[in-house]
Amino acid sequence: MNSDSLGHRKDYQIDGTNELEETTCVTAPVVSNTLGVNVLPDPTPQVEEKMSRFSAYEYRTQPGFDQNKFEGANQAIPMKTLVIHCFDPRAAEIPQKVAEYFGDEVYPGENILDDTGNRVGSTRTLFVETNAGGRAASALLSVAAMDYIFSVQNVVVVHHSFCGTTTYTPELLIEKFRDRHHADISTLFDRESVAIMDYEKSIRYDVGLLRSSPAVPKHVRLYGFFFEINSGKLVEVVRDVPAQIAA
Repeated sequence: MNSDSLGHRKDYQIDGTNELEETTCVTAPVVSNTLGVNVLPDPTPQVEEKMSRFSAYEYRTQPGFDQNKFEGANQAIPMKTLVIHCFDPRAAEIPQKVAEYFGDEVYPGENILDDTGNRVGSTRTLFVETNAGGRAASALLSVAAMDYIFSVQNVVVVHHSFCGTTTYTPELLIEKFRDRHHADISTLFDRESVAIMDYEKSIRYDVGLLRSSPAVPKHVRLYGFFFEINSGKLVEVVRDVPAQIAA
């Protein structure tokens, strides 16, 4: 990264011809809105012009695509299950373990290419959302978005052994963050989702949170599991299957 005489950052990016092109990015000042939150001002013409080059990669700009008539992408990607788990690399096997547990999932699957080599679909049926601790509260937007795009049928929460979120309490994390960064995060998060204090309680709490959230369709089946990272054992703790589906 270089800077010109005005202090503007110069980046290098790949253009449509696969050649490096030098662009100038204007660094915008940070301002505060009426709520006291720091925000960036409206994009300058230079920035807006550079951002528009990626519009060709948006579905809404494709010829013949009408977002008001979009009925989902299940025909291209038959996604039906969303697994929420921790981003700890020691727990990376969780999606595969869940797929094996259910028996009718395809994971990781394969990309489907058209005649020109473009990726137009996938055989995968199970998608993954990762966050600290694998908490449901951090995944609600993903659930709503995945239902819109793929008509999700199952949402699975998995908490794993020796998770980093068992090294602190909610109060300790908030206190240490304030001491280190001079910022108060005490009201930013659902307090029960900040740390895992008891595995079975946290799993049941997250499944309950999903069921009570308007972001989760009422027909969706919910499951909660515990994963032991050393043995690779996956244990079902709770399931919440709507009566009309169970019947």
